[in-house]
Amino acid sequence: MSELAINQVLAQMRAMGAQAGGDGPATQDGVEFSTFMRQSIDDVNQAMQASRAMATAFEEGRPDVSLAELMVTAQKASLEFQALTEVRNKLLTAYREVMSMQV
Repeated sequence: MSELAINQVLAQMRAMGAQAGGDGPATQDGVEFSTFMRQSIDDVNQAMQASRAMATAFEEGRPDVSLAELMVTAQKASLEFQALTEVRNKLLTAYREVMSMQV
């Protein structure tokens, strides 16, 4: 299930990348990489904040927030954060490889 969720997050990131535009260096689809990453980070941040707000509302005992809804929102935010962390790790690995190349 986690692989499916990660694939969904990646599909969402690709869709956001297709919607974004820019004037700088572009990827194969014509999207500026920095714009794509900034939007992805913002989306993960919004998901984490929404999860935190829902947890606070549940702790306060608000009747409009169920435990199941809270758990789904928290898990979604966690998966998005894990996917973003993996992208960061891959970027760092690629950067280190490029920097270690002899010219």
